[in-house]
Amino acid sequence: MKQRLSGQRIVLFESRLAEEISELVRRSGGVPVCVPAVRERRRPAGTEVAALLDQLRDEASPLFVFSTGVGTAALFDEARALGRGEELRAAILRGVAVCRGPKPVAALHRERVAASLKARAPHTTAEFIEAVSTLDVRERMAILVHYGERNEALVAALLGLGARLHELMLYRWELPEDTGPLCRAALELAQGAFAAAAFTTQIQARHLVQVAGENRQEMLSALRSRVVVAAVGPTCARVLTELGAPPTVVPETPKMSAMLNALVARLADGEAR
Repeated sequence: MKQRLSGQRIVLFESRLAEEISELVRRSGGVPVCVPAVRERRRPAGTEVAALLDQLRDEASPLFVFSTGVGTAALFDEARALGRGEELRAAILRGVAVCRGPKPVAALHRERVAASLKARAPHTTAEFIEAVSTLDVRERMAILVHYGERNEALVAALLGLGARLHELMLYRWELPEDTGPLCRAALELAQGAFAAAAFTTQIQARHLVQVAGENRQEMLSALRSRVVVAAVGPTCARVLTELGAPPTVVPETPKMSAMLNALVARLADGEAR
């Protein structure tokens, strides 16, 4: 029999899939409180992408390294705005496209492009570097499409392999324009108003701690003791641990639904005792 909750409040920090994750909590008998923790702000990059496309004309087999679905979509949006979307698609098709996880794979699929190589689960930087390392990239032009901040370890790995690296940062992770709800969530966590907190990216955790202010230590203490903390995968779990709030729920499969199922089971088990 599927386990259900009895009205426990769960704070969720997901933005893009807020309604989907909230509905999963409601179906389980919990009360979702969705508090956006991240804003993904696009960078104007038309000139940068135009210069890249000019360079790619002379590249027989470029390497594209896609860290993120948002960044992949942004790259195609910029190319289309220049009237050069098909030129970008052709460049990827004659080269190699390496994807970190399912989101960039899906973004490429929408553009009628198949990923050449995918990092194995759980899709952390370590698995991504492992996948890239199977290729001969010496003297090869490698276009690295970052997520919302620069991945220093991946940059070092590509340079160490001898790639001619071209980095693209098409959007940045920033705090929400209105940080009031996030600050209130930090206070309520400190006060014990939530049974659980669920994080779907590591930047959500970093931003929560950043805005907590004078409530930071009390909030972290609550996350270590009274609140069940869930992380979607190992990268998110590692950052939460580094921040002082190690998660008690990390699903074997790094997916939002798997995380929530494991979280519900943990809360329901606690109720039964």
